[in-house]
Amino acid sequence: MCKTHVLSVPSPKEPFEKTTIERRELRPSDVLIDIKFCGICHSDIHNAYGEWGGGIYPMVPGHEMAGVVTAVGSEVTKFAVGDHVGVGCFVDSCGQCEYCLSGEEQFCTKGVINSYNSLDYDGNPTYGGYSQKIVIKEEFVVRIPDALDLDVASPLLCAGITTYSPLKKWNAGPGKKVAIVGMGGLGHLAVQYADAMGAEVTVLSQSLNKKDEALSLGADHYFATSDPATFTELAGRFDLILNTVSANLDVDAYLSMLRVDGALVNVGAPSQPDKYHVFSLILQRRSIAGSLVGGIRETQEMLDFSAQHGIALKIEVISADQVDEAFERVLRSDVRYRFVIDISTL
Repeated sequence: MCKTHVLSVPSPKEPFEKTTIERRELRPSDVLIDIKFCGICHSDIHNAYGEWGGGIYPMVPGHEMAGVVTAVGSEVTKFAVGDHVGVGCFVDSCGQCEYCLSGEEQFCTKGVINSYNSLDYDGNPTYGGYSQKIVIKEEFVVRIPDALDLDVASPLLCAGITTYSPLKKWNAGPGKKVAIVGMGGLGHLAVQYADAMGAEVTVLSQSLNKKDEALSLGADHYFATSDPATFTELAGRFDLILNTVSANLDVDAYLSMLRVDGALVNVGAPSQPDKYHVFSLILQRRSIAGSLVGGIRETQEMLDFSAQHGIALKIEVISADQVDEAFERVLRSDVRYRFVIDISTL
């Protein structure tokens, strides 16, 4: 077994502790990775605080891992010692169902095994990237292009694929008008992806505070949703609205900004149910949808696309001792736009 230092929470809303865990012995198809950086996702907070229920404690969060391969099993063919690699939101799936076979392991019918706060198929808890090392099947490892620094690449393993995947699925591209709701950790990436795909991009944010930054990242237009005139001016404007915020919206108001056959796609997850009138959908054949992340194949595609188009993820690198403070700052929206833990400080 491989012992490794980790940051773990013993129970909901408790401070992080520096402890050790044991990773499994290297199997023939496994890769051992020294984690260099791990991003902090808002879902880490939900899970660590026990807000989504079903928490497995002690918990080691983290599903945005970037590091270097230090050992490979005898049957590994895709990676070698020294490669720069990443691990995202899940670490195993059945590999046999229709979704796994089509490269969408996140929908595995047996149940995808999450990077942390999950039980593997042998009943053992999984531990995430607030850790110095991880052992994982090579099929669930992605290669980080040389053009991406490891600290900047780490949040792409969740935030990047969470926004790239629905934009691709709903055909953001030339001739399409796309609105991004929110200019946070997800939104500032979504703006860049939609722009790089060739869409006309509008940011919808509560205030005008981030207008200049949004325009510098590729947005063509920016409107404040606190101004009621925004919804009148933009009525029937968009082919796609990607909602990246975790707060409840006036869904009917946002649906009114869609064209015929337009879609409101949610990647933010509010804690309370949304409400809307079905006629907001029926009269213009609009739809409401949701999206999670992408499969391994699409995650690699996203990383390559990010490197090719110079996607400029904005991060704040912190030490392991600052994670509790970082959680509190995320809840205050006091970060532009993602925290990344320097694992060398653990």
